[in-house]
Amino acid sequence: MKQEGLSVHAPKKRRYGSYLGEISPAPEKLLNRDFQASTPNEKWLTDITEFQIPAGKVYLSPVIDCFDGLVVSRTLRTRPDAELVNTMLEAAIETVELNETKPVIHSDRGAHFRWPGWLTRIQNAKLKRSMSRKGCSPNNAACEGFFGRLKNEMFYAGNWQSTTIDEFISWYMTTLFGTTKKE
Repeated sequence: MKQEGLSVHAPKKRRYGSYLGEISPAPEKLLNRDFQASTPNEKWLTDITEFQIPAGKVYLSPVIDCFDGLVVSRTLRTRPDAELVNTMLEAAIETVELNETKPVIHSDRGAHFRWPGWLTRIQNAKLKRSMSRKGCSPNNAACEGFFGRLKNEMFYAGNWQSTTIDEFISWYMTTLFGTTKKE
C-alpha cells in the first residue's frame, strides 16, 4: 500500500459531548478540585457517561457524594436528554433532610446542567451550583474517575454482542444498584 501511495480511510468515532456553547451564565467553580467532604451531602458531583453496545447507546447520569464516593441517585436511559438529568436530580434532592445544609452540586458545562428546568430544580431545592471550566476534565476528576472505574471493572470485560438495551439496563441496575427498576 505504501508503494502505491494508498491509505486506509478510518472514520473517527464521534464522541458524545453535551456542550452547546454558553447558553446561560456559568456559576463559580466552588469546589476548585477539592473533592473531600467532612460530612455526607456536603459536596455532590454529577455528569453523564455513554455506554455503547451493538444494540445501541445507553447513558448514565449519577450524583456522587464526595464524602464516601457512593452514588446518591442515578438515572440510566437511552437518550441524553433533560429527563435523564432531571430525574436523577429529583431523586438526589429527596435524600436530603429538610433542615439539613444543602449540598454544592458540581457539574461540567454540558447543556443538560444549564437548561431552565435544571436551574429551577436547583433553585427550588436551595442547592448551590458549581461548574468546571469548559474542556477541563480535572475539574470534575472524581466523577470522571468513577466512570473510568465503572467501565474498566464492569463494562469493557463484558460481551454485549447479543444483549438488548433493556437487558443491558436491567443487568446494570441489578449488578450496580441491587434493583431491576428502570429509571
